[in-house]
Parts: sequence; structure tokens; C-alpha cells
Amino acid sequence: MKAYVFPGQGAQFTGMGKDLYENSPLAKELFEKANEILGFRITDIMFEGTADELKETKVTQPAVFLHSVILAKTLGIQPDMVAGHSLGEFSALVVNGVLSFEDGLKLVSQRALAMQKACEVTPSTMAAVLNLDDKVVEDICASIDGVVVPANYNCPGQLVISGELKAVEIACEKMKEAGAKRALILPVGGAFHSPMMEPAREELAAAIEATIFASPICPVYQNVTASAVTDPLQIKSNLIAQLTGAVKWTQSVNQMITDGATSFTEVGPGKVLVGLVNKINKEVETISA
Repeated sequence: MKAYVFPGQGAQFTGMGKDLYENSPLAKELFEKANEILGFRITDIMFEGTADELKETKVTQPAVFLHSVILAKTLGIQPDMVAGHSLGEFSALVVNGVLSFEDGLKLVSQRALAMQKACEVTPSTMAAVLNLDDKVVEDICASIDGVVVPANYNCPGQLVISGELKAVEIACEKMKEAGAKRALILPVGGAFHSPMMEPAREELAAAIEATIFASPICPVYQNVTASAVTDPLQIKSNLIAQLTGAVKWTQSVNQMITDGATSFTEVGPGKVLVGLVNKINKEVETISA
């Protein structure tokens, strides 16, 4: 069975999507529709912008989403199952028919702006912890006075924590003492996938509730449950919970393999997810679309 996986924020690069725009009439049409919906020419920034311009919150998330979804549409993908890492879950839901292209883009744009606002409320950050057992990371986070939680279970030995700046800094020191190879503060704008995103979750929840979710053509393995979901109401509920919940990527990939996935194709910019899947299970086939 074929699984299609979709990357999140951080996969962007200058020039992303330009080949699609120039060589596919369908891609060009969709990119131009996106420019209209967003109210600015995101294609100009994607194709010619600087790294700093691509890092702007209102640009990054829609840009990665557009590259993934438009690439999937030009390839005529018919997946057996889908999953997306954080933001990538929105791409997955368009590709498996739950969300329309227009609604997906609008929600991603609203998500980006809501997250930016939440980041400005309290000094917060994320940190990557390498070569430490998940349970040890979880226990250390739970022992600290302040908000710090496991946020991204990326692959065995790579877990990202998220929370208040001071709490994350203290956690990093304790992780190193416990034997972590590295515990490194990441250059991000805030504490994604933590309780610090509650204002953004509330704002996005209203937009998600007002959006039509159709029945999917195949199961989506959602970040917060790491299990196959096909009920539109459950998909909606999990998507709302995602902003403050952990990205259970390792668990999702393992469950997809248990459920029959033999091939994982990453659809979108970069090859981050292919690398993670290979670290989770070396036996499955991985492809970068």
C-alpha cells in the first residue's frame, strides 16, 4: 500500500514551485487562484524571494501547503493513506478529499496568522533533544515548574520539546545531565504544539468549525492520535487539537506500516520526512516526489 506524507514548516526554499508553474497549466491556474485568495502574490516570494521573506509567517505556511497540494494534483496522486507533519496535515486533508483547495488555503493562512499572534504573548521557544529515550524526555518535562512539553516525536532519538523560554532552557540542561547527545534551542518564533498555542487554537477552532469537511477518499493518520481516521467530525476535532497537541510522527508512521504501508512518498519541498521515515523503519520504500 502507498502512503503519501506531507511536510510542514521549515521545508521551504527559494524557487519552490517555479518549475510546476512554468510547466503545468493546472499548476499555474492553482497558483494564480492562491494569489487571489491570499490578496498578495505569494508566487513572487516563492519563486524569487529571499530566505528571510520566505520565513515570514504569512508566507511560510501557505507556501509549503501550496507546493505540496499543487504537486500532488499535477501528479494525479491516488493514495491508500495519508499523513502530514504539523502544517502538512492540511495538505494531506486536501489530497484525500476532506478539504477543498480553497478552504485548505484559507485555513492555513488563518492558522499562520493566529500562531504568530500567540507567539507574541509570552517569550517561548522549542528545542531538539537527541539520543534520549522518549520516556526520559517526558519525565523531565513533567518535573519542571513551568510550561514545557514534548511537541514533535520525529523519530527514535529525536524529540522536540516546546514551551516557555525559561522552562525549555532548564529542561535542556536536565536533558544533557540525563545523557542527551544534544539539547539545542531551535530558531523558531514560539512554542508550537504546546499549551502556549491555546489562543491560536481557539481562533482557528472557530474557522475550522465553520468549514465543510467531506468524507475522505482514504484514511488520514492525524498527529494527535497517530491512528487512521475517516470520520469528518473526528478529523475536524483532531485538527483543532493539533495546535496545542504533540505531533506523534514516529507513532503515526509505525501505525501506517502496521496497517499495510510498504511505500512512503513525500510530496512537497525538501526530503525531511523521507529521512525521518528511514530512521523509523529501514525496511519500507521511501520516495521524494
